[in-house]
Amino acid sequence: MANIKSAQKRIKVIETKTLRNKMIKSALKTVLKKFDTAVANKAVEDAKVSYVEASKALDMAASKGVIHKNMASRKKSRLYAKLNALSA
Repeated sequence: MANIKSAQKRIKVIETKTLRNKMIKSALKTVLKKFDTAVANKAVEDAKVSYVEASKALDMAASKGVIHKNMASRKKSRLYAKLNALSA
């Protein structure tokens, strides 16, 4: 345990940020899994709705710094390719 007051504060701040990041990442994984399930079931309308949610969640996670913006862009591109393959 840290003895210096500022170090103790940093530990508290890091714990708070870690919890926020875990929450965002968990919600992101849930939305992505929902999209994958819709694609696996060949439900085009559900997949379209899930894609919008997933895209929004990826952008939010990238803006919060939980994931890198290039990773968000790459995942959105791959999800859209799956959606197009399902529609065709």
